[in-house]
Amino acid sequence: MTTFLDKIRGRTRVVISETERALHICKGELQGILGPGEHSLKNGRGTLVIERQSMAMPQFRSAYEKALFDKLPQVAEEHLTVIRTGPGEVAIVERDNRIHTVLGPDERLVLWTDAGPWTFKVIDTAADPALTQKLMRRLGDARQTQQFVIVPVTDGSVALLFMDGVLTKVLEAGVHAFWKAGRTVTQKVIDLKRQALDVTGQEVLTLDRVTIRINLSADYRVVDPVKAATEVKDFTDTLYRALQLVFRKQLGALKLDQILEKKGEVNAEAAGKIKADMAEIGVEVSDIVLKDVILPGEMREILNKVVAAEKEAEANVIRRREETNATRSLLNTAKVMAENPVMLRLKELEALEAIAGKVDRLTVHNGTGGLMNDLVRLRDDNAA
Repeated sequence: MTTFLDKIRGRTRVVISETERALHICKGELQGILGPGEHSLKNGRGTLVIERQSMAMPQFRSAYEKALFDKLPQVAEEHLTVIRTGPGEVAIVERDNRIHTVLGPDERLVLWTDAGPWTFKVIDTAADPALTQKLMRRLGDARQTQQFVIVPVTDGSVALLFMDGVLTKVLEAGVHAFWKAGRTVTQKVIDLKRQALDVTGQEVLTLDRVTIRINLSADYRVVDPVKAATEVKDFTDTLYRALQLVFRKQLGALKLDQILEKKGEVNAEAAGKIKADMAEIGVEVSDIVLKDVILPGEMREILNKVVAAEKEAEANVIRRREETNATRSLLNTAKVMAENPVMLRLKELEALEAIAGKVDRLTVHNGTGGLMNDLVRLRDDNAA
């Protein structure tokens, strides 16, 4: 505490705790750094300035930084740790084996050495752009992820890694991390599993000038991801357009009846051209199917009438066939009866019995003599 004598002498007592340090400035000029303890300092006419800094905030920040390093380099070296990175470099700064921060390229960090023992590692990211799994986890736990990019790749896929637009590596399944370090790091994930591509609602004008809509489907898989990603802008879009163009040309050369007759079939030449073209960009196409042929409303009505007429004609043929069979059966029966009078008489009696069972009274003209005589004769003939 400043005493009366100190005031007479133009001095001021300053106490610095263990948890802080202070810059000593007198008459606007930097005098040095004050450590823990009590200090008696000149303070003529109130020109003393004490700039306290807490060790809980280990980074050194002050308007007097340049003056400190220029005028008092030995004091700065004693109390401060300076870390610098060059172009394309990053630095991992640790204290007590824990990551404190990560510097990007062309950065400078000044830390209070008294805040704890500092260690750091400068990495040339051009020579070593990838992070190890262990380092990636440590930086993630410390929430220091601003200087690198994470590239996750799922099973059945690969990722193409581009740095500043240049393809540099093909990544297999797993989690990968790469330093950005002033570069643009991007990735393109390619699914290697077999997939289906549907081309729906494509309008085609047939040879007989009927507008129809078709739905196509193709199964494909990427066998060369580098070619698939670099030879064309979008290999899926390329396959889609190839299916459109080839089948419009193929079906446009056929009449509607031909298309309907071969529905579901795909021209081998057209399919072969698509497969060959896609193979050149690393895509294997297997099955190509013409799934649906959709007709306009008026054409469906006409075809429904045609189908109904065809079915009616088929029904007429069947009816005539049945009538012919029935007539032939009657003719055969008549021949049998003509050759066998007994059979004819039995049929007459069956008919008479059937009629008698359905009426209340039966009138027999010309008397019953002829009928009974026939019955007796029939009995006699059977007895003989």
